[in-house]
Parts: sequence; C-alpha cells; structure tokens
Amino acid sequence: MRKVVLYIAASLDGYIASSNGSVDWLPPILPESDYGYADFLASVDATLMGRTTYEQMLTFGEWSYPELVNYVFTSNPPAEAAHSSVRFVTAEAVEFVGQLRQQEGGTIWLIGGSKLAAPLLAAALVDELMLFVVPRLLGDGIPLWEAPKSAQPIKLLRNHAWPNGMILLHYQLTNIE
Repeated sequence: MRKVVLYIAASLDGYIASSNGSVDWLPPILPESDYGYADFLASVDATLMGRTTYEQMLTFGEWSYPELVNYVFTSNPPAEAAHSSVRFVTAEAVEFVGQLRQQEGGTIWLIGGSKLAAPLLAAALVDELMLFVVPRLLGDGIPLWEAPKSAQPIKLLRNHAWPNGMILLHYQLTNIE
C-alpha cells in the first residue's frame, strides 16, 4: 500500500501562507542543505492539492512537478490544466485517496491545504507528517489546521534543527502501536 505524506512548512504561529496566499515569507534554501527535499521528492510519484494551492503554484512560473502525477481537488475545474501532468478531481477526496493508496506506486505527497488535509487526516489516510516549522510569526494568514473532529495519536519519528532556526518534526500518524 502506498503511503500519503503531508510535507509542509508553517510559521511558528501555525500559518502555511499569508492572508493573501503568498508564501514569500518562507526562508531561502540554504546552500548547504535543501532540508531533505531532494531525498523526499525522489520517493514521490504523485501529489495531492486543493484548488487554492494549485492556483498559488501557478504564480511560480513553470509548473513545479511535471514529472509527477498531480491531482487537484476542485468542485469547479478550469477548462485547461497548466501542464499535462495535472489531473482535476471532482470526486470526494477520502474515497479517491483511499483508492489511490491501493494502487502500485511511490509516496503520495499531500501538498495542501488544510481544507483537503482535514478530511484525509480524519479518515486516517495520512500516514506521515513532515512539518517544517519556520522561525517566523505571521500573525494572520491561512492556517495549517482546520479543527480536528477527533483526537489522533501520533509518534515522533525524528526531528532536526538547522542553524537558521528551521525545525523538522517528522511524525507517524497511522498504525501507531
């Protein structure tokens, strides 16, 4: 069974983007470290994202993940995708992702946002969380979490701190013993 990993950065006060959707507050990649991004990306063959995240990614120029299958969940798909690797999904996310996990393939990267992540977390379809805490307070913005419907146990797999204050918290969310 494929695993779903929510790999995401958030400000210390819990925001994944500023109130206008911008992520320009994220620190630049350090020359000596990509925070493990290349290793993680090498395991991924599909992404999951909501329409808002997709629209934000379009502002970055060329499509970021042409080598992956990119599933964009939306109730109102645009007439045309930004790249041939993009698939618009109008089906209910929990059922779709449950079936996707059963197919052959690599890691499925849940890019975001919280409206997509919340039902997948509640249905125990997210196996791991790799949360990068950015040493910045935004004060307002798009929150990392929607309120959970129930408590969920998690297990810390590892953590790492970089000299610039960035911290990785890597958790296992499913099959906690």
